[in-house]
Amino acid sequence: MDRRFFIKAIPMAGVASTIGSEKGLLKAMAAEKPAPDDREYNVDLMIRICQPVIEQLSKGKLKATMPTEVAPNYGKPVEKVTYLEAFGRTLAGIAPWLELGPDNTMEGSKRIAMLEMTHKAIAMAVDPASPDYMNFTGKFDAQPLVDGAFLAHGLLRAPKHVWRRLTPKTQQQVIDGLISLRSIKAFTNNWVLFSAIIEAMLLKFGADWDRKPIDLAVQKMMEWYKGDSMYGDGAHFHYDYYNSFVIQPMLVDVLKVMAEKEEGSKANYELALKRMQRYAAILERQISPEGTFPVVGRSMPYRNAAFQALAQIALEEKLPEEISPAQVRCALTAVNKRIFEVPGTFDKKGWMQIGFCGHQPEIADTYTSTGSLYLCSTGFLALGLPYGSPFWSDPAQPWTSKKVYAGASVKKDHAIDY
Repeated sequence: MDRRFFIKAIPMAGVASTIGSEKGLLKAMAAEKPAPDDREYNVDLMIRICQPVIEQLSKGKLKATMPTEVAPNYGKPVEKVTYLEAFGRTLAGIAPWLELGPDNTMEGSKRIAMLEMTHKAIAMAVDPASPDYMNFTGKFDAQPLVDGAFLAHGLLRAPKHVWRRLTPKTQQQVIDGLISLRSIKAFTNNWVLFSAIIEAMLLKFGADWDRKPIDLAVQKMMEWYKGDSMYGDGAHFHYDYYNSFVIQPMLVDVLKVMAEKEEGSKANYELALKRMQRYAAILERQISPEGTFPVVGRSMPYRNAAFQALAQIALEEKLPEEISPAQVRCALTAVNKRIFEVPGTFDKKGWMQIGFCGHQPEIADTYTSTGSLYLCSTGFLALGLPYGSPFWSDPAQPWTSKKVYAGASVKKDHAIDY
């Protein structure tokens, strides 16, 4: 079995002169003290994040136990929106790992337990008789459209082991809840994709669907494309991570469903996928040798969800040729260690707290509550790849900035013009 090592940040002072090549850098990395297996570390971290939400919801106790911390000047009816936020976002990230299904490994036993809880949690969320029945209306705020969309995205990512293993009654209640969100009109920005991903999920699973929100979303996103893989969040470009939080993962998956069902253009899907591949390359280059990345733009308490697009491209095994799966694994693991091991990230009962690196309520936007934070689960999408895949089994490799700052050879970077 290949040995894998967690890549600690190599002190940069004097390193370039002593390493000077990628071969030398790999040798230096291999000499470092071994750490727990990257996959084991990431599985355990993802479970640590997701389990409080899924377990308490499976028992019908989410509303009774989950904190409702809010950002300064928060402007929403938190108890009407935060629980669907927490669950929809959690499912969106953990779904590919659940889709691997049961097996007889130690990890597989954890997955079996989480699958069982997830099925119960979904039933609790959509059953009107449940103490944790969630708000799928716009009666109090438009936010449920957002998180119904993340729930739908999660179900799209786990059709076999989550969706198909729900009872017919629960499936219909999910469909009813999502259809009721049609009463909420999406804003003219990334929100058009929330309506679209819901309709794509309904189409995928053979329910009554409406193509108008999908056509509108595709039309608008193509209009808002700014170049070199970046879409505007509406007509204007915003320098933030919404291309990864929402735009590119949802757009690509909407177009994929449409192409599979022969309801949309395969060429549009392939174009959006190529753009997301370029965007993934840009994201990988933004990870510093120390596992940090720029803290810029709104919604930074979503933490490593900034890398959802990179993780999704890795999950689909469609990384650009110049980026190896192992270097992405090592880079994302380094990011996770820098973010989630900071005191204050979790409270004493294991719930996430508002912040980017620890507990930092002041970094949050006015729509951020405890439930919002669980979008970070989407940074773990690559756990949907099996243990033996190159992403998880190849030896550790330095990522782009780690090679550059060690004096190793790195190919030049270029924009795309499509």
